Amino acid sequence: MGRLLFEAIAPGGRLDAAPLLEVLTAPSTLTATVHSLVTALGGTAISLALGTLLALAVALTDMRGKAALVFAFLLPLMIPPQVTALSWAQLAGPSSPLLITLGLAPPLGAPNPLYSAEGIILLLGIQHAPLVFLAVRAGLRGLPREMIEAARACGAGRVFVLRTIILPMMTPSLVAGGALAFVSAIGNFGIPALLGIPAGYTVLPTLIYQRLASFGPSIISDVAVLSILVGALAFAGFAAQSLLIGRRDFRSVGAPSEALRYRLGKARLPVEIFAWAIIVLILVIPLIALIATSLVSAYGVPLSATTMTLGNYAEVLLRQDATVRAFRNSFLLAGGASLLLMLLAVPFAALIVWRGGRFLKSLAMLAEVPYALPGIVLGIAAILIFIRPLPILGFSLYNTIWIIFFAYLARFLTLSLRPVVGAVQQLDRGLDEAARMTGASYLFRLRTVLFPLLAPAAAAGAVLTFMTSFNELTVSALLWSAGNETLGVIVFNLDDGGFTVLASAVAVVTVVVIVAIMGATALFARKLPRGVLPWAN
Repeated sequence: MGRLLFEAIAPGGRLDAAPLLEVLTAPSTLTATVHSLVTALGGTAISLALGTLLALAVALTDMRGKAALVFAFLLPLMIPPQVTALSWAQLAGPSSPLLITLGLAPPLGAPNPLYSAEGIILLLGIQHAPLVFLAVRAGLRGLPREMIEAARACGAGRVFVLRTIILPMMTPSLVAGGALAFVSAIGNFGIPALLGIPAGYTVLPTLIYQRLASFGPSIISDVAVLSILVGALAFAGFAAQSLLIGRRDFRSVGAPSEALRYRLGKARLPVEIFAWAIIVLILVIPLIALIATSLVSAYGVPLSATTMTLGNYAEVLLRQDATVRAFRNSFLLAGGASLLLMLLAVPFAALIVWRGGRFLKSLAMLAEVPYALPGIVLGIAAILIFIRPLPILGFSLYNTIWIIFFAYLARFLTLSLRPVVGAVQQLDRGLDEAARMTGASYLFRLRTVLFPLLAPAAAAGAVLTFMTSFNELTVSALLWSAGNETLGVIVFNLDDGGFTVLASAVAVVTVVVIVAIMGATALFARKLPRGVLPWAN
């Protein structure tokens, strides 16, 4: 981050504010900033409405099938944004194979309504609604049940209790979820890239991508300034969160307990139908459109017995060197980063919790920064660090796969660290002290005591890291080079090059991998510390 700031205020090693002001006041920058704020705020509003509604239904009612509903609702968060955009793009427009098959396609020449600001806002809202859901559900689980029971005993109706007690007490959770959704939307690259670039609608992440691709003598300092601007907008979201929550005291009296379950009675079936209808609209139908596109011989033809083919899957999985290489690179990068971070997280978490101290706590806070900031900022920072040969070593990581690996380690460290820190806080330190009293060395205790006890939490963190990095695009879109493509880059490049059916086939395979991993881990959720897997209810 320091290198990024230095390049913005001192391009070429000379302190000069003129280039900084020139980039910040450029019409393209102002337009992209306004577009970023419009789409992020609009998407956050949709995320708040959708995430809060589902969280209230899951946490406060006796509706059935909650585990399956939570799993399905969180799936859009795990699906890469470029795949989300691609699936929705195949759902609308005159060339949609699904609409053509159903006879519902608009006339040829009609614009695809999703290639617009409204389309970007809609998908940003759907993509990040699970963040609001998780925050509000966690808040509802910690709400003292006695407050609701006291109000009901005084004759207050359900709507009155919801409006005057539950929602006001959920203000910190709502604000936190909204802040997460806003920051994620500000830094989202996949959705604005696939839907905005064809429509000429530019946001800051896509402007940085386009500037970086245009080359030029001042391009590095220009994109450094734009990256800092994106980071500043993200920081403003977290600052607004602190300001809104800090104005009031939301502490409650009483121990947190399971929130009161409202018996829906005759309304239970309609509520369940409504909840699953939302899942069908935001998840199932777009995925069906994506699958339909992946099965046709050419984009724009109906899906029938004569046009259906598995050739697209054979092409991307067996024949095309770029896609086969991307699958291999993504598995190796995601798997390597998950394994290394899992090994680092255990001793790091033990030091943070048991040793404490300002230095270690500061390191733990710094580990959050690369994940909290938009990925585009980290990508530019990595370029600035590694574009020149490393001191002493004399070689550069730029234009190699190792620069992507470094960025993954920095960005996803906190995903591996958080579950292990929580597990260490619940661990009896006496076990480690007993081994220490017998003369066991630190490495021996680490291998024989800490790792076996913390293995479930460390494995859960590794799963989260793998799933998030496997289809990552925002960072790798700036750092990839020929021969070092990742799956996110391949999906984006195939769709951008007009190979939509091949892009859809790659996207379907990635969704299958994600669902398989989520399903497998959900089966073992009871053996893991509570809360480390967000899709485990």
